[in-house]
Amino acid sequence: MIEMRNIVKRFGTQTVLNDVNFTARDGEIFGLLGPSGAGKTTIINILTRQLYADGGSHSTGAEPFETGLMLDQDGLYARLTCAENLNVVADIYGMPRKKSIEALQSVGLGDAVKKTVQALSWGMRQRLALARAILHEPKVLFLDEPTSGLDPATARGIHQLILNLKEKGATVFLTTHNMDEAVKLCDRVALLHKGKIVENGAPSEICERHGAVKTVPDLESVFIKLTGAVLE
Repeated sequence: MIEMRNIVKRFGTQTVLNDVNFTARDGEIFGLLGPSGAGKTTIINILTRQLYADGGSHSTGAEPFETGLMLDQDGLYARLTCAENLNVVADIYGMPRKKSIEALQSVGLGDAVKKTVQALSWGMRQRLALARAILHEPKVLFLDEPTSGLDPATARGIHQLILNLKEKGATVFLTTHNMDEAVKLCDRVALLHKGKIVENGAPSEICERHGAVKTVPDLESVFIKLTGAVLE
């Protein structure tokens, strides 16, 4: 469903992606793990056609209108209500506005329909951004560190929403530097360090290849062993 082959990306004289290769299968949650600055957001921007690669090829297996995005900059309209923010998207896609209410209810914001974005907590904003991303029931969903900065309870709620989307047949591409999140959610992961994929596969397979078992500390220890870097 989602594929990158020999992708290279440069900004000026700096090479930020160097021969990146991976495939995310249809209907799975695929995790891209790496520390801040590793190139995760650049990969999403290339896959969603916001950036051009300088070399290689890529595909998402979906048309733009079949793709959902939840990026690090949420782009929400601060003075509009939750419902009004989603109605903008519903109108673009030619969907009935009742879908906005259904999406808000699905992320636990049914009681915040008339609240403005500027009155929301950070966790509620994250859930609103997710509701907007799934409003049109996309085939492919890109989530760029969707639980960053959230309290554990809110993060668990978003984790369950992501698992529910997978059950409905969506392919989810998730970036994170949270090993616990990756082990809980992802069918397979790729470990990214300084613009290079250093390992990929199911979390349990990666640990087994490097003499560890499927636990969060062991998966993180594998990353440190391969790169000398700590995820943070």
